[in-house]
Amino acid sequence: MAGLAEAWSETLPEIMNRVTGVGVWTALKSSVPVVHEDDSIVLGVPSRDSELIGHLKLPQVRNAVETLMSQRLNQKVNLVVINGTTEADWETEKKRQLERRKLQEQALARQRAEVAAGKSWDSVYEEISRAFASLPNRSLPQNRAKFFTEAVEIIAQALLEAPINDDLAERNYARCIERVAQHADLPSTFVALKILERSFAG
Repeated sequence: MAGLAEAWSETLPEIMNRVTGVGVWTALKSSVPVVHEDDSIVLGVPSRDSELIGHLKLPQVRNAVETLMSQRLNQKVNLVVINGTTEADWETEKKRQLERRKLQEQALARQRAEVAAGKSWDSVYEEISRAFASLPNRSLPQNRAKFFTEAVEIIAQALLEAPINDDLAERNYARCIERVAQHADLPSTFVALKILERSFAG
């Protein structure tokens, strides 16, 4: 910390010579070097001056700080700006960053799952359509009954492989039921009931 504080104090005048703006200069003067960790230098801004943080994140300011501090410390460093001026504030910020990453990963996982579910039920929908298209003499009730039996089996199997666990999958599942009901000339509720009965039967 002492080394970082000294390096910052010595480099600050050079940094201020490279940037312009009263707000930027005020932000730089208010900054406190918190820690040099891995390839990052952490600058803290007192909470009472938190509105100044944006100035330190400007590209020209970031570039000046990183370039000159990298030269001073003899290694390439990245600038991290936090609200607060202590190592405890930095630890809090790291926890926040970790939580944000977790939330982003969870959101991404949900999106991937929704896309996968959509593709899964789209393929079921297409399989149902192909089964009906290949049906000979589709106008005959006995052949529509054969199609219905096959379609129930297809959807029941899909339910076992991809259980309904979100709204998108629920809608795509319903779309498949409606397609079977349309082709088989049956009420959609009856189709859904037969699919459930087949699913429970294993």
